[in-house]
Amino acid sequence: MSIALDNLRVGRKYRFVNMGESRVIEIMDRISGDNFQVKDLDTLELYTLEELLRWGRGKDYELDEYSSR
Repeated sequence: MSIALDNLRVGRKYRFVNMGESRVIEIMDRISGDNFQVKDLDTLELYTLEELLRWGRGKDYELDEYSSR
């Protein structure tokens, strides 16, 4: 079960899956409402969550807290 966007916390890491892409992201800052600045921990690029969800949510959409176990 995915985490709701309003439950995301700055400084925490999450596994984000959508439209066949999987990323581990860290929430850097809350921009407004449900929009956050995020850092892709594989490429170190900065995005907004809005950019990652721009084309909608696929059947595989998942957003869960990441643990590095």
